[in-house]
Amino acid sequence: MNAKVTDLLGLATPSAWVSRSISAENFTGAKGAGGAATEGFGAPAASRLGQGWKVSPCIDVEPGETAELAAITGPGVIRHIWLTCHYLLWRNLVLRFYWEGSETPAVEVPLGDFFCNGWCAFSQVSSQMIAVNPNGGFNSYWPMPFRQAARVTVENIGANTANLYWQVDYALGELPDQILYFHGQWRRSHFVPDGVHTILDTTSGVGRYVGTYLAWQSNSPGWWGEGELKFYLDGDDEWPTICGTGTEDYFGGAWNFDVPGQGYTAFTTPYLGLNQVLRPDGLYSSQQRFGMYRWHVVDDIAFAQDMRVTVQALGIGPGQGNGLPHRYRKLQDDIASTALFYLDAPAAASLPPTPGLLDCEVA
Repeated sequence: MNAKVTDLLGLATPSAWVSRSISAENFTGAKGAGGAATEGFGAPAASRLGQGWKVSPCIDVEPGETAELAAITGPGVIRHIWLTCHYLLWRNLVLRFYWEGSETPAVEVPLGDFFCNGWCAFSQVSSQMIAVNPNGGFNSYWPMPFRQAARVTVENIGANTANLYWQVDYALGELPDQILYFHGQWRRSHFVPDGVHTILDTTSGVGRYVGTYLAWQSNSPGWWGEGELKFYLDGDDEWPTICGTGTEDYFGGAWNFDVPGQGYTAFTTPYLGLNQVLRPDGLYSSQQRFGMYRWHVVDDIAFAQDMRVTVQALGIGPGQGNGLPHRYRKLQDDIASTALFYLDAPAAASLPPTPGLLDCEVA
């Protein structure tokens, strides 16, 4: 699997890896500098044991603060990221990645959405690229190459202090002449306009589209997932080159994700899944919410000029079907999407609006 991703990126294995890791126990990743803190969040707990006994396992990110999680001088590749914090803050924190000293982020996504948990409620994810484990252990295995510099930050846009644990594992070594940079863009249609949500607006350059995560809230009765995902490649205008047959089909399911007798049925697999089904509780959780992902790793979508990706919010009303004629209808659902792709530039020329506070904010 990782070999396939390496091939996809054009990354030859360096002749000699130098393995490094950044966390609150080694803020710089320097050789022989881990676990030597004398001050930190864990200092009271370690007071009887002293230096070397988990003195600095995490940091506090105050409201309005941006914390730098990693600043790395290349060339190298970020190979694994682990993060955790309180689940109610997963959409109060905005994760950003910067490549080659750019002031424009290549990745700008709410923390929970980046890790396929967009609704501030834990969901197990057992995939090749993203793994989320009990109870809120976020892991990314997307390879992220850079030549000169990489920078990772988290901004707290909420009103509460975030206690954040993290680790960035990377390798230093020479890269091939041509590399692609990892990108992530987040968009939200609080009410989908005219039945179409844009997942990735027209992005210019040479690249590969590798992943989609959707956090979808259904605002109408009936079935919500008839909409097609459409990929507009290299100058496509009105009609796309790649057009799917339905939302649940794109995410690897079928027939409304509905197993007779149990209804919506969550699943998580190496490359795709409906990892989250949040049902109304008859009190405060009033709408059905879903989380679903697809990783285009062995089926990456290449573009040589530009790409645009959309999904239709298209449904069927309650009581239709079951052998009777039915009619499609446009929906005004709430869709938040994360598009993941590699591009031949450290930053895209155009970006979506910066994420703001979302429904699961803690005031």
